[in-house]
Amino acid sequence: MAQDTARQAAATPARALLPQILPALVVGVGASLLLLGVSAAAEALQHVLWRNLPDALGIGRYSVLWTIVMLTATGVAVGLVIWKVAGHAGPDPATTGLDAPVLPPAVLPGLLLATALMLAGGPSLGPENPIIAVNVGLAFWLGRRLLPRLPGGLWVALAEAATIGALFGTPVAAALLISEALAGRQLKGALWDNVFAPLVAAAAGAVTTTLVAHPTFDLHLPPFGHPGWGDLLAVLVIAAAAALLGMCAVRAFPYVHGAFARLRHPMLVLPVGGLVLGLLGALGGHLTLFKGLEEVEEIAADPDGWSAGEFATMTVVKLAALLVAASCGFRGGRIFPAVFVGAAFGLCAHALVPGVPPALGVAAGVLGMLLAITRQGWVSLFTAAVLVASPAIIALLCIASLPAWLLVTGRPQMRLRADGTPVR
Repeated sequence: MAQDTARQAAATPARALLPQILPALVVGVGASLLLLGVSAAAEALQHVLWRNLPDALGIGRYSVLWTIVMLTATGVAVGLVIWKVAGHAGPDPATTGLDAPVLPPAVLPGLLLATALMLAGGPSLGPENPIIAVNVGLAFWLGRRLLPRLPGGLWVALAEAATIGALFGTPVAAALLISEALAGRQLKGALWDNVFAPLVAAAAGAVTTTLVAHPTFDLHLPPFGHPGWGDLLAVLVIAAAAALLGMCAVRAFPYVHGAFARLRHPMLVLPVGGLVLGLLGALGGHLTLFKGLEEVEEIAADPDGWSAGEFATMTVVKLAALLVAASCGFRGGRIFPAVFVGAAFGLCAHALVPGVPPALGVAAGVLGMLLAITRQGWVSLFTAAVLVASPAIIALLCIASLPAWLLVTGRPQMRLRADGTPVR
């Protein structure tokens, strides 16, 4: 009798988890399709705005004039959405992160529109934060109506994990993010019981993205060979320096946000922010525009194609553009532009010291920058590692993450409270 009771207790988690598989699969596929749809729409609009229209007008595609006009016009368009569309495109993005709040359904169309306009227009932000927020809102609203017996928090976890899996094309990033979020919490049951359904959603989102869009994060840099003592020194210095540079933007964040907030009205804040971004884009060139994924592939394709000064200019301009775009109310995330900043910083190190392998410089720069901007240790390590696809570099990155983390932990984050003070 006791043995039967023990078997029944052991079987309970499986019976509890099995009903979550189908909802997790549906959320995963749906989250991926929404991300792909918004990305495709934004790319089509970007093609019109930055190729067809300037060609028809006889203006250079990325000329100084067109860059300033387009970024300012994007600020006007997004400002109109925030001002007039129901829900005002959600809360101030400076106060939100990857752990998105559950927004009412009426807010989501405006947030999607503002995100698509931002992605097409050129501000230095990625799609991750708003797309996670939209997927969380949709999953929670639909899930609570169709399957009210499942807890509301489950729908939030499924949508967040599914979107992260879809963004990176692998559930590994979602697994790392979930494990980091669960650290320190009092869990009910084993860790894998808590992450089982989110991992199913992340896997479904990743597979859907892979089958439809065939994404890759490998920059195809020259292969990194057997590490030496010089490589260890280089990765420690570059990662720490990148983290310090990122912390400069983090420290400036509340002040820049406060300066834009004094303009009060979105039809002042966003156009002025767009104008500043246009001036930065004119200074840094077209590679410092947009979310940065395609652009980082371009600079990585020819690591010796730019001088150290040019890489340094791209690094500083892109970081400033990220700071301004995140401060003035454009709806978007900071991971992808931070990847460009870190990669440009690492290639600058390679240009200054040719003995630093490009793959090592890029991975270390991205690691340090992401640690400062996101404060997500596992995701920073994962992103830096997949960019160079070199197993030999992983141990070096793990070592470099330790001093870089000491530089950023316990200090203000690139996220504000409602009163404008930084989160620690």
